[in-house]
Amino acid sequence: MRRHARAAGLDDALIVNTCAVTSEAQRQAEQAIRRAHRDAPERPIIVTGCAAQIAPQRFAAMPQVARVLGNEEKLTAEAWGASAEHARIEVNDIMQATKLAPQLIDGFDQQTRAFIQVQQGCDHRCTFCIIPFGRGNARSVPMGDVINQVRHLVKGGTKEVVLTGVDITSYGPDLPGKPSLGQLVRRLLAAVPELPRLRLSSIDSIEIDEHLLHVLANEPRFMPHLHLSLQAGSDLILKRMKRRHLRADALRVCQHIRALRPDVVFGADLIAGFPTETEEQFQDSLALVEDCGLIYLHVFPYSERKGTPAARMPQVAKAVRKERAARLRAAGDAALDAYTQSQVGSECQVLVEKGGLARSPQFLAVSLPDAPAGRLVDVRLEANPNNGKGPALRGRSLAPTPSNIPS
Repeated sequence: MRRHARAAGLDDALIVNTCAVTSEAQRQAEQAIRRAHRDAPERPIIVTGCAAQIAPQRFAAMPQVARVLGNEEKLTAEAWGASAEHARIEVNDIMQATKLAPQLIDGFDQQTRAFIQVQQGCDHRCTFCIIPFGRGNARSVPMGDVINQVRHLVKGGTKEVVLTGVDITSYGPDLPGKPSLGQLVRRLLAAVPELPRLRLSSIDSIEIDEHLLHVLANEPRFMPHLHLSLQAGSDLILKRMKRRHLRADALRVCQHIRALRPDVVFGADLIAGFPTETEEQFQDSLALVEDCGLIYLHVFPYSERKGTPAARMPQVAKAVRKERAARLRAAGDAALDAYTQSQVGSECQVLVEKGGLARSPQFLAVSLPDAPAGRLVDVRLEANPNNGKGPALRGRSLAPTPSNIPS
C-alpha cells in the first residue's frame, strides 16, 4: 500500500488499515481517524481494511476521510490514482474474488522477522465471526510465488519468516494439485535451505495435515511454537460457535504434537462470555490452559457483530464477559511465568530484534542488549533482575571470548 500510494503521488497520505474482528476494533479505528485528522488536518486520510470493506458508507460519511478502498482494491496500483479521478468509495464485492496475487515485499522496517501472506479469506462460517465478509472466500498463493518471496527476503537479510493468512490450514484446494499447508512448508524449507527459522501464524488444529506433523517432528528450522484457534473448551459452546472440533480433539492434537516434538509450546485464541455460556462451561475453557499446556493466550471478551448468528443468541452480560476474560488472561500469565522460570539455565539460539530484545525458538522474550539486531546468538538463559521491567529472561552468549579461545 505504501508503494502504491507513493507511486500515485500520495506521499503525505495517512493510510488507516482497519480491523473488524470486534466492534471495539472498529470503534478504535474511527477514533484513530479523528485523532489523526486533528493532528494533521492538511493530510488526506485513506481508509481501507476489513471494517472499511464491511461498512464503507460509515467511513465515507466521516468528514475526515478522503477515500475508502476495499480489501482487493488496496492491493492494486490503479485504485491509488489521483483522488479527483476516482470515486470516493472503491469497494467491490469481496465474495467475487477468486485469485490471490502475491505482493512482492522488499523487507520490513526495523524488523528481522518477515510476515508472508500465503492464504486469504475463509470458507467457514463460525457464528461469531464477521471476517469472511471482509476478506472473502479462501484463496491461496501458488507455492512458487511463496518460495520466490521468501528467497528474496532471505537474500536481503531476513532470518525468520512467518507464514500468515486468515485460515492458513485451508491452504491449497484452489491450486493445481491441491497442495496442503504441510506440503507448502516442506517444499519451502527444502527450496530455501538458507532460511534459518520458519513459523506459522494462528492455525486451526483440526486441519493439521500429516506433512505438517512430519515437519514438526523432523525439521529443526521449523520453530516449536504453534498458536491454535481453539476459542472455547466446552463442547456445547463449540457447537454453538459452529466450530469443527470438540474439546477432546484439542487435547488429542496437543498431546500428539508434544509426543512428536517435546520442546513445543502452544498458544491459543479464546473467547470469554460467548452467548449462553454458563460459569460451568467457562470453567471448561479455563481448564484448557492446563489441560493443553497453553502459555500464550489471545483472549477476547465476546463482541457482538451485527449480521452474525451469535448476535441473535441470548447474550452474557458484558461485565461477566469482561470478568471471565480477566480470569483467562490471569491463568495465561501464570502459565507463561511458570514456563519462563522453567527455562532458566537452559541453552538455545535466539534471534535478536531491535532494542536488545531477542526471541527463543519458543518465542520467549530474552534481553540481549549488546547484540546487533538480526543476529542469531547461542545463549544460556538466566533470570533477569529487571524489577518487572522488560523480559523476565536474559541471555548470556555462549560464544568464546578471546581469552578462552584455544590456541
